[in-house]
Amino acid sequence: QVQLVESGGGLVQAGGSLRLSCAASGHTFSRYIMGWFRQAPGKEREFVTAISRDGGRKEYADSVKGRFTISRDNAKNTVYVQMNSLKPEDTAVYYCAADSSAILTVMARRYEYWGQGTQVTVSS
Repeated sequence: QVQLVESGGGLVQAGGSLRLSCAASGHTFSRYIMGWFRQAPGKEREFVTAISRDGGRKEYADSVKGRFTISRDNAKNTVYVQMNSLKPEDTAVYYCAADSSAILTVMARRYEYWGQGTQVTVSS
């Protein structure tokens, strides 16, 4: 079992930045691929970014490439996403998730553990 707790969400103006954190407890953090997903009101949950166990490989949704950066600190059991140049369309609840498989994936159904989410609101 892995418990995930997100933090760092909030209200920011368009063009601003936020850094989300996700702290993990339970099983060995470094065993898990970590991902970030988001869900806006009335929309499906969508993939944002993911990072491999050792941080050597990262994937990004096209909509956030060049603006968001994922990283992890296995010593602190924490994964981050630095979000720059935020746009109103980035407004959503952001969730971190953990996947124990070996293959980096963008599919939400592959992730076994989820946090409660943190709200990000970008005003225009």
